[in-house]
Amino acid sequence: MQFSGALTALVTPFTNGTLDEEAYRALIEWQIEQGIHGLVPCGTTGESATLSHQEHGEVIKICVDQVKKRVPVLAGAGSNNTAEAIELTKCAKEAGADGALHITPYYNKPTQAGLIAHFAAVAKAVPFPMVVYNVPGRTSVNMLAPTVAALAKQVPDVVGIKEATGSLTQVSEVIEFCGPNFTVLSGDDFTALPTLAVGGHGVISVSSNVAPALVSKMCDAFRNGDLKEAQRLHYQLSPINRAMFFETNPVPAKTALTKMGRVKGEVRLPLVALSQENDAKLAGVLKTAGLI
Repeated sequence: MQFSGALTALVTPFTNGTLDEEAYRALIEWQIEQGIHGLVPCGTTGESATLSHQEHGEVIKICVDQVKKRVPVLAGAGSNNTAEAIELTKCAKEAGADGALHITPYYNKPTQAGLIAHFAAVAKAVPFPMVVYNVPGRTSVNMLAPTVAALAKQVPDVVGIKEATGSLTQVSEVIEFCGPNFTVLSGDDFTALPTLAVGGHGVISVSSNVAPALVSKMCDAFRNGDLKEAQRLHYQLSPINRAMFFETNPVPAKTALTKMGRVKGEVRLPLVALSQENDAKLAGVLKTAGLI
């Protein structure tokens, strides 16, 4: 599997409202040094919704350049506007990414047939490996397992899915209906190990922004048949996983990375800084975990 194991949904560091390229490159380098299996720029955690198209392209290009093919780069390229998704996918392909991550169209609330038509149109316009991102909590649309299977059969460029329903029943059905060669990645750190246990292939992780070694080691342990070690790491990560969602992602992750001295905690409106109460709770979790 090209996209498997622990892939970090990278934050996008800002300084005074603009991309902090130096901090971004350093974060990418540290991720690779820590053993991460892949990187995902311009996802939800990367605040893609508030990046201009120019910034979007720049963030992907910098990531690809810094990685230098050492790990796969799965670039966020989704939109609720099919024409815009096509343009973003062209940008990701031209930048040298290994594939594109495509969220199901949000706000429009397409039918299941509309979802298939959307992804098929993107693939027809830009032949390129595509991973669908199903996150009903943000989009109000759930791409059902039979729809995923129909899409994978109709559009071979759709090579996998980031499943963030939190439902292991749905994850299991996707694996059952799509078969073992279709990549299924957990979209929630909480369900990373359970997803692996039912036949999934890894996780696109928020927590690995701050603990890449732990998340990658958990995936490695499971892959190597050491279930006890994978379980130990799962529970070691659990407080960090909860902390990453004290408030809206990526605010806690950026705040944690600031405390670790890796980026500035700046986010773009309408996101705001972490509350004082949650900041203190986050600091406690990071200290207990030995991250600060």
